[in-house]
Amino acid sequence: MSNSTVPRSRAEAKTSEAAPGAAGDPAGERPEKKHSGKVSLRLRLRRDRTLILMTLPAVALVLVFNYIPILGNVVAFQEYDPYVSDNGFIAMLESPWVGFEQFQRVFADSAFWDAVQNTLVLFILQLVLFFPVPILLALLINSVIRPRIRAVSQAILYLPHFFSWVLVITVFQQIFGGAGIIAQTLRQRGYEGFDLMTDPGIFKFLVTAEGVWKDAGWGIIVFLAALASVSPDLYEASAMDGAGRWRRMWHVTLPALRPVIALLLVLRVGDALTVGFEQILLQRDAVGPGAAEVLDTYVWWNGVRNQDFGYAAAAGLIKGLVSVALVLAANKVAHFMGEQGVYKK
Repeated sequence: MSNSTVPRSRAEAKTSEAAPGAAGDPAGERPEKKHSGKVSLRLRLRRDRTLILMTLPAVALVLVFNYIPILGNVVAFQEYDPYVSDNGFIAMLESPWVGFEQFQRVFADSAFWDAVQNTLVLFILQLVLFFPVPILLALLINSVIRPRIRAVSQAILYLPHFFSWVLVITVFQQIFGGAGIIAQTLRQRGYEGFDLMTDPGIFKFLVTAEGVWKDAGWGIIVFLAALASVSPDLYEASAMDGAGRWRRMWHVTLPALRPVIALLLVLRVGDALTVGFEQILLQRDAVGPGAAEVLDTYVWWNGVRNQDFGYAAAAGLIKGLVSVALVLAANKVAHFMGEQGVYKK
């Protein structure tokens, strides 16, 4: 009798717990189910407190170095004088307001438009000559069968990314400069030497070549990660259908890379007006400002060297607004092509 009672009481207990509208829950809902499965903000903060604490230093760095300095753009509408006060914030409050006078000076300056032209030419060259190189190198490395050779090749190509621009320019100077290896070898054989590092006509191609040598390996990592996500079944199915290596690359590999290419292209367009401040500043005196002056060096020269802070802030603000507009336009083009871009529709 006791053996039949125990199973029966357990079954009744399970039934009473699972049945809706039980005595302890008149509404037939448990407390955690009353909000359609949504977790409250307090519970989420408690659940993710470790991750939140880990991200707080990064958030603080972004606020201090990216967002708080945006307030300094107010000097673009002032005749800013940093010597009014030892406190930069007080100096901004006490500097006289001039409205859009600084912007009028920027648009009336022919040197500004020369810098814009040089910047756009450099961007187009880097987009055409530099952007496809990591894609081609990633496809080439991905086609290597032996893992050891693939790893060594990737390490060799990625190593220059860790070099500073001073070292990169020094290497190019020792190779292509007037006293470089190539020029000295030509002179020893009776030919006339050359100095590519001081030639304004090829300076933009030289800058692009330096960027390719230094940063192409960084882009390879992104594209190789995208290629690693491609299912081998797709290659096997296309091979069984008679597709050769080039057909598989065109119909399988490149479509897999297209979302990543679209995203990086949008980001690259957003950096159209930022073509390498340190790299160009180090070579500006060798070729002259007519060939090497870009928007970043133009802002630095007027703001830091000439201490015309309001004028430089106006030029920098114009550059930032145009860059944001380019990102939004490029992202719209990515949406039109069926890609996600930086953000979804």
